[in-house]
Amino acid sequence: MLYGREHERARIDTLVDEAWAGRGGALVVRGLPGVGKSALLQDTVARQEGTRVLATRGIESESPLAFAALHRLLRPVTASLVRLPAPQQEALRAAFGEQTGGGDRFLVFLATLNLLAEVAEQAPVLCVVDDAHWLDDASAAALLFVARRLGPERVALLFAARDGDVRRFESDDLPELVLGGLDADAATALLRARTDADVADSVRTGLLAQTGGNPLALVELPRALSARQLAGAEPLPRYLPLTDELHRVFLDRSRHLSTPARTLLLVVAADDSARIPVIRAALTEVGVTDTDTVDAAFTEAERSGLIRIDGGVVELQHPLVRSALYRGATTGERRRVHAALAAALRFDDPDRRAWHLATGVDEPDESVAAELEQAAERAHRRGGFEAASAALEQAAALSPDTGIRAIRLYEAAAAAWLAGRLDRTRTLAEESRRFTTDPVLVADLDRLRGRVEFNVGSVPAAVALWTRAAREVAAVDPARAREIAMIAVAASTFAPEHGHTDLDPRAFCTEDPAPRERCLSGLLVGFHHLLRGDVASAVAPLRVALESGRDLDEPDLLTNTGIAASFLDDAEGFRRPFDRLLTRARTSGSLGLVLFALPRLALAELSAGRFRYASANAAEALQLARSTGQRALTALPLAQLALDAALRGEGDVLDDRLRELDPILDEGRAGVFGELLHDTVRAACGVHDLVSGRNAPALGHFDRITHSTIARLVAYDRVDAAVQAGRTDLAERWTTELTAVAEVVDSPATRAVAEYGRALLADGAAAESHFRAALDHHTAAARPFEAARTHLAYGVALRRARRRVDARAQLRAALGLFEDLGVAPWVERARTELRASGESARRRAVGATGELTPQERQVARLVAQGLPNREVAAQMFLSPRTIDFHLRNVFTKTGISSRGELVGMDLG
Repeated sequence: MLYGREHERARIDTLVDEAWAGRGGALVVRGLPGVGKSALLQDTVARQEGTRVLATRGIESESPLAFAALHRLLRPVTASLVRLPAPQQEALRAAFGEQTGGGDRFLVFLATLNLLAEVAEQAPVLCVVDDAHWLDDASAAALLFVARRLGPERVALLFAARDGDVRRFESDDLPELVLGGLDADAATALLRARTDADVADSVRTGLLAQTGGNPLALVELPRALSARQLAGAEPLPRYLPLTDELHRVFLDRSRHLSTPARTLLLVVAADDSARIPVIRAALTEVGVTDTDTVDAAFTEAERSGLIRIDGGVVELQHPLVRSALYRGATTGERRRVHAALAAALRFDDPDRRAWHLATGVDEPDESVAAELEQAAERAHRRGGFEAASAALEQAAALSPDTGIRAIRLYEAAAAAWLAGRLDRTRTLAEESRRFTTDPVLVADLDRLRGRVEFNVGSVPAAVALWTRAAREVAAVDPARAREIAMIAVAASTFAPEHGHTDLDPRAFCTEDPAPRERCLSGLLVGFHHLLRGDVASAVAPLRVALESGRDLDEPDLLTNTGIAASFLDDAEGFRRPFDRLLTRARTSGSLGLVLFALPRLALAELSAGRFRYASANAAEALQLARSTGQRALTALPLAQLALDAALRGEGDVLDDRLRELDPILDEGRAGVFGELLHDTVRAACGVHDLVSGRNAPALGHFDRITHSTIARLVAYDRVDAAVQAGRTDLAERWTTELTAVAEVVDSPATRAVAEYGRALLADGAAAESHFRAALDHHTAAARPFEAARTHLAYGVALRRARRRVDARAQLRAALGLFEDLGVAPWVERARTELRASGESARRRAVGATGELTPQERQVARLVAQGLPNREVAAQMFLSPRTIDFHLRNVFTKTGISSRGELVGMDLG
């Protein structure tokens, strides 16, 4: 029976009611040990009618086993797996060890979401997860992903997690319910119901005060008091420290039992299978072999109230019982029991056996290390990279040979990288570095350490690591050296002012005509020239790299050819590699690669003036980063959406994005995106000030921009702000720089902006000549926003020269393009100028597709490609029900009634 908790019950009931209404959600119940979280969950389960309840819990000793808790949760509904797409079925079965083969962790996450959504089609589903702080990392990541992606699914997730423990359930972005002690009435009722002896009112009041209404303390502590203390004849102990005292209470209760019963309890505490046959086999291994003795031990332990037996499963009364019994044993006793459990699992569950073996030895043992390594391989295949890393780290610690230890630590670091645990990656890689002098392994370690620095640390530090690695491995592995050298030189372009690599590309390049080698060499040489300010010499090798890499699929090559194209101001060359990378990632269901490609593609689309595409990609990246708990990866999409909001004149949205971004930037862990992030924010603030008529503050933001891609993205704004603020010196300097680049890269877009700058700095016929030249270049550049800016500025110049008829043609062209792009401040500016020329423009109704949200736009684009809802769901890491919900909104907003009508619709 649950005492009190009316408010908490109502909160949980609301969560379930929302799921019944097709609004899925999650709730995390938090509280101190013994405060009644489990009782509240049990009460919730008991009160459900018509709701499908699935349950699991975290177990401390099980936390190294990938997807163990998730398997228990989903085991009752695995028959519905056949309704999922084949890749998701295979990933989930591999994660649960039901088949061999690769398991992509994010496909496992998506399969979990879709399996729950499928089951919920028959009846709403409530997933109850107790002791979430002890979930294995892979299960926790999967369930948090589901909790963050729920939309119209009839699914509710209810977690309970302990506060103040060595592990914490990281769910700060989910709704929480903090559970305190019982109120006086409920606590009094519980104490009366659960205490056999008479308890004086003064004692009851004292217990309530000292326990803070903690239910478990109210039940357990009276058992540790004498009858005279309960009756009030003797005073209570002055202090009853809650957790320590409860541990002592459980230990004292176990110490009154027989030796076989105490041994049984320790086996149960060390075991996570909870299966009676395993426990019996382990007891045999430690010498408790007589069947009658074992039966008596089970009976005695059950009568003590410390365990419950349900069928063939043994459960401890409370998680604190496990920790009290386990920590109360000696080190030798614990090792003896773990060795016994390993022997009991000799022919069953090799992963659990490996961990019991590892805990049962106290010195290096290669045979045990090898079993852990095999467990890591299995976890890796299932997508349980955290578990693989932990197993490999423990295997390394048990490796007698230092060379093998170094290899295992490297593999542990690589698995931590795949799990997104970058700090752990760095620590393990540095530890491995201490145990090896092998040049190839050292190079691989430094390559991995460089990736960590590049993403969340110091770009110069990353470049230094890669530079050293390339040099030191060149003699023994030239191909590996060439790849690392290219990465070092490419990375240097992100922070050239803070020091860059001094590698000589001639030492690494090859005459091999194969496209991959030509691409690598072209990038290496081209970026090398760029770093030295020799843009003219960089153009040819970079173009060779772009052409050679056109059909290559390696993420490193696609990424760096995209970067090369951005330096050449080649919008299509910038966009194409990341579009290919995204398509490949969506098709394979690789969420990590999708999350890598989306913000980079958004940057390419922003640079090309394709703002709706950019905002859709950035919004999807933001949602995916949040869903997977990767806070650092929300930064670039947030900055891009801030710039998009500034372009659209949405000041409130801009402020919201910047507020969310500020704490992430303050952490200083942006790595390669550090200056790019800051410059994108500066661009957003500068654009907002410029369209609001605050020219001087706008110029201040623009003048601080150093990243070449962002400087080019806001080149028109920079020149505009400088001219309007009376800083023609800056305008001339920036225009001169643009002109010099235009001459070298021969890009129509760069020639157009250079002519634009010259036009603003000239007068009369000279200005008109430059405007016309800019518009000629725009014909080939295909950048509508920049073309519209040129039409607008040309029209203003003509109007001021009293050539109103000529001005109107330019202003009409500008207005039409701005309306197509949905950039409200520029629409108003063009309309105002058109009125000043003597012509009024009617307000154009917002286009049907202009009302779509970024996510609806992405859904519509994929559906327009002919993909069914299930395939769209798989590519966007959503459930088919969510896709159907968005597609109905698309139909409503656009006024169409069939999927085929989307094909000819402009969704950009």
